[in-house]
Amino acid sequence: MEAVAEPALSFAGLLRRFRTEARLTQEELAEAAGLSPRSVSDLERGINRTARKDTAVLLADALSLTGQVRVLFVAAARGRAPAAEVLAARPDGAAGGSAAAATRSLPRDIGSFTGREPELARLLGTLAGVASDGGAPGICVVDGMAGIGKTTLAVHAAHRLAGNFPDGQFFLQLHAHTPGQRPVCPADALASLLLTAGVAVQQIPPGVEARAGRWRAHIAGKKILLLLDDAAGHEQVRPLLPGTSGSLVLVTSRRRLTALEDSAVISLGTLSPAEAVALLARLADRSDLGSGAGPAGEIARLCGYLPLAIGMLARQLRHHPARTGAELAAGLAAARDRLAVMRAENLSVAAAFDLSYADLSEAQQRLFRRLGSTPGADIDAYAVAALDDTSLESARGQLDDLYDHHLITEPAPGRYLLHDLLREYARALAAADGTADSHAAAGRMVNYYAHVAAAASGHIATWTTAGGRLPPASPPASAPRLATSSEAAAWLESERPNLHAAVNYAATQGMPLHAVAIAAAMGGFLRSRGHWDQAAEQYQAALIAAREAGDLPGQAGVLDELGLLQQLTSDYKAATATLAEAIGLFRELGDLPGQAYALNHLGLVQVDMADYPAAAASHRLALALARDAGDRLAEAVSLIDLGLVHQMTGDYQAAAASYERALPLARSVGSAFDEADALCELGAVRRLTGDYPAAIACEHQALDLFQHLGDRLGQAWALDELGLVHQRTGDYPAATACLAGAIELFRDLGDRHGQAKALNSLGELSLRTSAPLDAQSQHAEALAIARELGTPAEQARALEGIGRSLLHRDPAEAAAYLRQALEIYRGIGAPGARLVQDTLDAQGR
Repeated sequence: MEAVAEPALSFAGLLRRFRTEARLTQEELAEAAGLSPRSVSDLERGINRTARKDTAVLLADALSLTGQVRVLFVAAARGRAPAAEVLAARPDGAAGGSAAAATRSLPRDIGSFTGREPELARLLGTLAGVASDGGAPGICVVDGMAGIGKTTLAVHAAHRLAGNFPDGQFFLQLHAHTPGQRPVCPADALASLLLTAGVAVQQIPPGVEARAGRWRAHIAGKKILLLLDDAAGHEQVRPLLPGTSGSLVLVTSRRRLTALEDSAVISLGTLSPAEAVALLARLADRSDLGSGAGPAGEIARLCGYLPLAIGMLARQLRHHPARTGAELAAGLAAARDRLAVMRAENLSVAAAFDLSYADLSEAQQRLFRRLGSTPGADIDAYAVAALDDTSLESARGQLDDLYDHHLITEPAPGRYLLHDLLREYARALAAADGTADSHAAAGRMVNYYAHVAAAASGHIATWTTAGGRLPPASPPASAPRLATSSEAAAWLESERPNLHAAVNYAATQGMPLHAVAIAAAMGGFLRSRGHWDQAAEQYQAALIAAREAGDLPGQAGVLDELGLLQQLTSDYKAATATLAEAIGLFRELGDLPGQAYALNHLGLVQVDMADYPAAAASHRLALALARDAGDRLAEAVSLIDLGLVHQMTGDYQAAAASYERALPLARSVGSAFDEADALCELGAVRRLTGDYPAAIACEHQALDLFQHLGDRLGQAWALDELGLVHQRTGDYPAATACLAGAIELFRDLGDRHGQAKALNSLGELSLRTSAPLDAQSQHAEALAIARELGTPAEQARALEGIGRSLLHRDPAEAAAYLRQALEIYRGIGAPGARLVQDTLDAQGR
C-alpha cells in the first residue's frame, strides 16, 4: 500500500503546537499577548492564514520565543517562511539572545522634545559628513547614562534626517538593557534586518559573517538610515554596519563604544537647569511651572536634571491636576528615598539603573556601592585606591570601567563624579548589602585624606603647632607626591570640599582624631586663601570630636586655630576666651611651643583692641617660652609680633631691631611666610622713619613671597603698605592701584579690619590728591567698620582723616573730629597724638 504524504505544517498548526507546549489556553495566550481570544482562535483554525507583524511579535513575546526560532516564527506568521523551518531551528535550543525585530519605519517622534540644541546640531551635521565622504558610511554614537535621553534624541534626529535617505529607514532594538531579555546576537539582528529589507528567508545564509556580507551586498549603493538602539558593545554593532558610503548609522548605548572605528561620538550629559524646567512644564502641561525660580527649579534639581526622572514626575503632575508643583517639590525634598518617588506605572528610575548595575562585574559592583558611601563629591584614583583597598593601577582600571558604563563622569582630568541619583542608588545598594563594608571603606578613605593633608600642611604656613599632626592609623599604600608648596596648595584646593566632608564624617562616625588631624592640617591653607567660613565649621566639628574623645592635645590645637580665626574675623571677645582656654590646655600639657603660639595669637587680639601693654606682656612671655623650648620658628614669630607692638606705640628703633632679629630665624627654618611677614612689617617701619627706598624694597620682597605662597591675606597687607609708601613718594597712580588691590582682597577674604585700614589709606591718598570729599567718604566708611569692630587705632585714624578733609571747608567741625581722634590716640598710647595736637595748635584750636 502506497504511503500517504503528510500534509505540510501550517502556521495554524505551528501556533497551536507552541501554545500547547506552553500549557496555555487560547484565552491565556490572548491575555498574555494583549490580543483578543477571537484573534488567536482565527489564526489556529486557519481562518486568518497570516498575521500582521505586530501581532506576530506579540505572540512571540507571549510564547517566550528567542533567537532564530523567534525570527522564523514571525516570518512564518507573515507567510514568508515555512512553518516547518521554525521547528527545525529548535532542536538544540541554541539562541544567541533576545529575538531581533527590525522595522522599516522609525519609532514615533516625541512631540515634547525639549532642549539639546548643540547635540542635535552636531548630530544633524553628520549628514554633511556622509555626503562628502567617498568611502565609509557615516556612523554616529549617542552614549550616556540610563535615562539621559539617548533614544529620544536619536529618534528625533532620525526623523529630521529621514528625507535624505530615500532607500529607507530601519530601526532595530538591540536590547542591551531590556528587562527579562538578553542582548540581540548579531546573527539574529542581521536576519531580522534582511527579512525587513525584503530578502526571503531561504536566501538568508547561516553564520554572522555570511549574513553580514549578504546585508552589505543588499544595501550597497543605497542610501539608508539605520538606527540601532541600546547597543551592548562594538561587537554587536560592527557586523550590522553598511560597507559603503551614502548611508548613516545612528547608535545609542549606555557604554562608550571606544573600539568602534570611524564613528562620531555624542556623549549626553544632564539637561541644563533651564532645559529641565522647560521639559517639566511641557510634559506636565502646567504653565505655572515655567519659571526656574519656583518649585519647578527645585523639582528639576532634585531630579538631577535627568530627563527620565523629570518625565516621570511631570506625568504624575499631569495625571493629578489637584497636586501642585510646590507640594511635589516639598515631598521630593523630604523623601528618604527619592528614587522610590520617581516612577510611572511599572517603570522607574531605579529599575533603569538596575540594568546598568547588572552589567558590572562583582568587583565593579562593589566599588560602585562603595562610591555611594563616600562623604565627599568627586574623587580621584588615589582616594579610590584607599576606598577599595586596592592598588593605584587597579583603581584607575576600575574607574575607567565605570566611566565606560556611564556610571561616573569625569568633569576634570582624573577626577570622577557620581550623578546625584546614581549616588543615592549606590547608597541604597550599600545599605541593602550591610553597612560594615561601606563604613570600613569610607574609613580607609578618610584616613587617606588625613595623612595626605598632614603631609601637605608641611609646605603651608600654619601659624600654629597643630598642622601636620598624623592620625592614629597606618598611612595609605598609595598617595600623591607633594614636593613643593604649590603642589601642596593645588592638592588642598582640589580636595577642599572632600576634606571638609571628611572632617564632618570623621567627627560623627567614631574617628575623632582623624577629624582633628584634617581640620588642623587645613588651617593655614584655609586661612591664607580666605575660606574662613569653612575653617570655622571644621574647627567646631573637630573640637566637639576632640572633647568627646578626651583628646587634650587635639582640643588645645583646635582652640588655638579657632581663636586665631576669630581674631582675623574681628570677633575679639570670642577670640580672647578661646585663646585663653587653649593657653591653659597647653600649659597643662607642658607644651611650651603651643603656649608660645597661642600667647602670640592672644597678643594680636590685644593689638587690634589697642591694649598695647597687655599685648607686649603676651609676646614677651611667648618669646621666653619659645627660647626655653629651643623653637626657632616660635621665637621668630614672637619677635615679629613684639615688633608690631613697638611699632604701634612709636618705638620704631625697637620695632626694626625685632624684625631684623626675626628675619634670619625665619629663613633658617625655611618659613617663607614668616620671612614675608617680617619684611612687610620692617617696610612699614622704614616708611614711618622716612626711608622710602628701603620701604619699597621690603614690601616688594614681601609681596613676591606672599604671591609665591598663594597667601592672599599677606598680599593684601603688602599692597596696603606699598600704597602708603607710594603716597609719600608722590607716585599717586601706583598708590591708587596698590590700595585698590588691597581693598579688593580684604573684601574677598571678609577681613573687615583690613578693609578699614585700607580705606583709611585710600582716604589719606584722596586728601593728598586734592579730593577732600572722597577722602571724607572713605574715612567715614572706615570709621563705621572700626566702630562696629571695636578697633580704636583705626577709629582714631578715620576721625583724623575726616577732620583733615574738613580743615578748609569747615574748620570748627574739623577740629571736633581731630579732638576725638586725639583723645583715642592718647588713650591707647599711639604716636598719632603728636601730629594731631600739632595740627590743632596750628589752627588755634
